[in-house]
Amino acid sequence: MFVALLLVLFCNNCTNTSAKSPQQISIAITDTQNTDSINKLRKEINVVGKAKLLDVVFNEEAKLKGFNGVVLIAQRGQVIYEKAFGYSNIKTKDSLRLNSVFQLSSSSKTLTAAAIMLLEQQGKLKLTDSIQQYIPNFPYHHINIKMLLTHRSGLSYYVYDCEPYCQKPNLYNGSTFNNKAMLDILIAKKPKIYYLPNKKFEYCNTNYALLPLIIEKVTGMSFEEYMLKYIFQPLGMNNTWVHNPQTDSLHKNVTVGHNGSGSLEKTVFADDVVGDKGIYSTVEDMFKWDQSLYSEKLLNKETIEESFVGYSNEHKGKRNYGYGWRMIDNGNSNKVVYHNGWWHGYNSEFFRRLNDQTTIIILSNRDNRMAYQIKDVLPILNTTSEAVDEGMGD
Repeated sequence: MFVALLLVLFCNNCTNTSAKSPQQISIAITDTQNTDSINKLRKEINVVGKAKLLDVVFNEEAKLKGFNGVVLIAQRGQVIYEKAFGYSNIKTKDSLRLNSVFQLSSSSKTLTAAAIMLLEQQGKLKLTDSIQQYIPNFPYHHINIKMLLTHRSGLSYYVYDCEPYCQKPNLYNGSTFNNKAMLDILIAKKPKIYYLPNKKFEYCNTNYALLPLIIEKVTGMSFEEYMLKYIFQPLGMNNTWVHNPQTDSLHKNVTVGHNGSGSLEKTVFADDVVGDKGIYSTVEDMFKWDQSLYSEKLLNKETIEESFVGYSNEHKGKRNYGYGWRMIDNGNSNKVVYHNGWWHGYNSEFFRRLNDQTTIIILSNRDNRMAYQIKDVLPILNTTSEAVDEGMGD
């Protein structure tokens, strides 16, 4: 630091520029220290070596297996690899870019759950609150918010229950089939539940389609408005929003979903139900969401830890489900929390290994289950710098 200070003072004496203030000198030294620290960390992680190997893997996925999407991979807060493959729209050959926006499909659940947890953190609701406290005429009793978060409500899947009552895709009683329309059908028709409440884990999108209605009741805002103001904007997720059929087209860099053969996906039933899906984002915005979970920028430490506990323990094993997160926990301090997604031609992988802060974000707009196959990626991220270098050869 002393040498750096002498250099700064020497340069000031040798030029005609105005002298820097002590504050400016301090900032310059701090910036140098930060740069040195980051460079040291990136060398320790071996960013260059790992990036080369990752590029081989994803180029092969794109060329030989039809992967079409954007990838971001990071460790300890440092982006190791980030690249776009293929097209935003295959028909028009518009290339994907790093800021291309994708439907997150079920990876949206991590953000929907965060909104509920933020309200709990603020004392505006309790996870033990019954659904009737917010939706008085809800026809199923003894279900609370926690059961929705953890897929233990026993409710049946709204897609199967509601479609027979819709005149055509996304239309019910002359209006858009959305979360409110789903609730109207549940109240009017009362489909049979799968299980009694809290008897077992059963992944069911109905749970997360009900949560936005609770958020709206608590806050007096639409789910879209609440997520923007209290989740996306505070985290700087400026290219993230909740699906709205009236305004989606106003956003830039939006991709379109394709089926496995590369044809455009058509509008399908339940596209306008959100919470269980329906959030659009980029890999870089999702990385901001990831990084916030290592701080208390949005949720405090206790809330985050509560979200990463498994609550479905009736079957022993290392896989479980928390509050909006799937998890793999084999008890050796190598816990993984993640959520995949699929909807309407979109695939998403949001993988977080906590002990070494490994993050894998893969967003694809052509239906291809290779987006979930990270078995060739993990060994690269697991290796030491020496092993990676040996693997690269000359």
